[in-house]
Order: sequence, then structure tokens, then C-alpha cells
Amino acid sequence: MKIQWKNLITCLAIPLAVGSLSAFLTRNNMETFASINKPPLAPPGWLFPVVWTILYILMGIASYLVLTSGKPNDTALTVYGIQLASNFFWSIIFFNMERYLFAFIWLILLWLLILKTVSLFYGISKPAGYLMLPYLLWVTFAGYLNFFIYLLN
Repeated sequence: MKIQWKNLITCLAIPLAVGSLSAFLTRNNMETFASINKPPLAPPGWLFPVVWTILYILMGIASYLVLTSGKPNDTALTVYGIQLASNFFWSIIFFNMERYLFAFIWLILLWLLILKTVSLFYGISKPAGYLMLPYLLWVTFAGYLNFFIYLLN
């Protein structure tokens, strides 16, 4: 299969742009994150941008595989877009608004949207579905962190 470079670059650019904008809008709040009570297993702050960059790249590749699959994909890509927007707003709710309980509830919605995206992507392209699994696992872990940050603060 020949790589469609324009589509691949676009598919990579979309989640990376969403993540970059989110990071820009919440950039001053990592000091707050550093100062709040966190549960055991909370990773150091520097790890978050590394993990998120990798996850956004995997998302982009997965969306590219779905887009170029030759199979009907409008629903899958729509749900993907909705979960990406939900991901963006979680950061605002958690970091900027410091609404930890609401952020946790939002994260549950995000998790369900990611699960639906994984399922839809898998039905179109198994590798695309697999590429979304690390994201689902990370958001599961984020749910643990978010819930206990709510309880501890």
C-alpha cells in the first residue's frame, strides 16, 4: 500500500495541533499540578507531554489507516473527532478551572468515546484499533489520578 503523504501529515497534524493548543492554554497550570496532593503512582510532570505526544502520533496514524482504508468511515472519524474535542476540554476543566470532580465525570465520557472509537476503528482496520489501545489505557490511568486528586484536594 502506497503512503498518501498529504493525508498522513494531515492526520498526524490534527491531534498534535489539538494537544499543542491544549498544552498552550494550560501551560501555567503545571505549577498548580506540582503543588496539589497526588495519589501513589502519580508520574513526574515531565512525563505527561512525552506520553501525550506519543499518543497523539498513534491517534494520527490510526485515523490515517481508517481514512485510507477504502471502507465507509464517516461515523468512525466523527466519533474520533468528538473524542478529540472532549480530550481538549478535559484539560481546560482540570487545569484551568480546577474542577476535579467535573473533570473526572468528563473523563468518564471521554473514556467511553475512546472505547467507541477503538471499536469503530477496529471494525475498519484492526491495526488502527490496536493503535488506539495505549490511549485508552492512559486515559484509564488518568481517571485513577483524576479521581484521587479530587479526593485528596
